[in-house]
Amino acid sequence: MNNKYLYKKIILGSITLGTLFFTGSCTQDLEREPTLGLTSSVLYKDFSNYKPALAKIYAGLAIGGQGDQNNGDANTDIGGIDGGFSNYLRQMYSMQVLTTDEAVIAWADAGLPEMHSMTWNASNPFVAAIYYRIFNVIAVSNEFIKNTTDEKLSSNGIAGNDLTEAKYMRAEARFLRAQSYYHALDLFGNVPYVTETTDIINTPPPRIVRAELFKYVESELLACANELKDARTNEYGRADKAAAWALLARLYLNAQVYTGTARYTDCITYCNKVISAGYALKTNYASLFMADNNVSNPEVILSVNYDGTSTRTYGGSTFMVHAAVGGSMPASQFGINGGWGGLRTTKAFVNLFTPNDQRGNFYTSGQNLEINNVSTFTDGYAFIKYKNIKFSNGAPGSDASGDFVDADIPLYRLADIYLMYGEAVARGGSGGSTATALGYVNALRTRAGANTVGSINTDFFLDERARELSWEATRRTDLIRYGKFTSSSYLWPWKGGVKDGKAVEDYRNLFPIPANDIVANPNLIQNPGY
Repeated sequence: MNNKYLYKKIILGSITLGTLFFTGSCTQDLEREPTLGLTSSVLYKDFSNYKPALAKIYAGLAIGGQGDQNNGDANTDIGGIDGGFSNYLRQMYSMQVLTTDEAVIAWADAGLPEMHSMTWNASNPFVAAIYYRIFNVIAVSNEFIKNTTDEKLSSNGIAGNDLTEAKYMRAEARFLRAQSYYHALDLFGNVPYVTETTDIINTPPPRIVRAELFKYVESELLACANELKDARTNEYGRADKAAAWALLARLYLNAQVYTGTARYTDCITYCNKVISAGYALKTNYASLFMADNNVSNPEVILSVNYDGTSTRTYGGSTFMVHAAVGGSMPASQFGINGGWGGLRTTKAFVNLFTPNDQRGNFYTSGQNLEINNVSTFTDGYAFIKYKNIKFSNGAPGSDASGDFVDADIPLYRLADIYLMYGEAVARGGSGGSTATALGYVNALRTRAGANTVGSINTDFFLDERARELSWEATRRTDLIRYGKFTSSSYLWPWKGGVKDGKAVEDYRNLFPIPANDIVANPNLIQNPGY
């Protein structure tokens, strides 16, 4: 994988299909001319280029490369690994879900089995993939932010309504950068620190430690919460104030892990802001993850958007649907042309559900509850989460071939806010109430067809979050917060590489900095244990 990507000057490439594509020089010639001779000084003089430039930052989450609508993974943004295989959301799934009780995968690609067995090392290609995806988004965000300061906007003649919109866009870029730094904070802890003012041409980026990165992410999100568009007023799939509030709530919920100091009251404060902003639960749980989940969806605060005809990637929801179908599962019922026979779940996860809970949607025909061989798809129940079927009429998604999926992936939704609020209350935060938290929990359980509960405590929320937010890339973080990710206090099949599960070393609560980057940047220090 191209370990020097982080330190290369971001150079403007071309504008095509409404998306601006940046390319990073992979040679020692840091001043290589852009492909079409279009420089930042030219680009940002024309306001019509701003939205495509911003779109490239969002695209860094959704697709793997700089291709056209036929293959968004082509001309990958990071070297050394396939664009679809290394897709940002696909690798967030690898880090946050495959490492837990929520999923195993049958494939034996180099480095992939080590994710669930928790035996990864600093040379693991999937750990490196998410690391470089994170910093790719940060780099492209920095470029946009650098070119949209008040001074730059004035010198480029951006005025009136265009000026107002440009400032909103700059706030979105800051949010997206903060979100990726949050992922770095959560996954890696101590990482390179690069902003729009960092000289990365002459000097390798400095290292920032986890507690200081927490402060930076917090300060950026607080600024975004003032500068973004009001909640529910931006375009669907674009960040607004509620997205910043939601990520602040998540940051504060995990503050004790990140800094050693609990911030549960702050978590409640920002949950309340989201809850008061007019969001509502979608009536049907399954419809949240179907091909038309972009329609009439009052629950989702921010999503990564997909379209099977114009956002074609082998990551994202295409991966989530195809990889989870195999064995005797009828692919047509999922709106696809065939399954990839990869993802299943463990009996520890299955046992979290009561029979009437619709969130525990398992395919069991021909599947064994026990996983005797991780590489055998029929070992382990299949778990049904995403479908490329429209809830409204049962029709498949827009791609007639059945290859690519329409379903959007929610990053933040109201149900998560309800559960964060409840856990923060249970952990002693002020500004909320147990009765209100109980009402939120039972609203979720009623929607799912599960029995309501009469009381809640801290431990309850770990299991309820698994039930409600399964395969939504929160599980690893949740288990760490509860001290159960590495310890023997909670075991699942093949944790630690043994059938019944075993404890692993506590240092695995963080992933290693990729070995190539340790070599490339003398300012970095490898995380303990690696």
